[in-house]
Amino acid sequence: MIIVTKVKKKFHDNGLQITTTAINMIRDDFNRKLDRMINRCKDGNVKRLTDKTYHISLGVLKDLIL
Repeated sequence: MIIVTKVKKKFHDNGLQITTTAINMIRDDFNRKLDRMINRCKDGNVKRLTDKTYHISLGVLKDLIL
């Protein structure tokens, strides 16, 4: 789900190198986080994720957001 060239460019622009293994780990981590967001939306009966319901996907109570 991530665009590898953009990830590599972000690291390169900051003077850092990144290995293929690290890229794969970032990809796996992103996919796990995305799955959690999707499950929170399903559990919260959110049919369409919007700026108003985004906090649900993060697992954050809206009243606690400043």
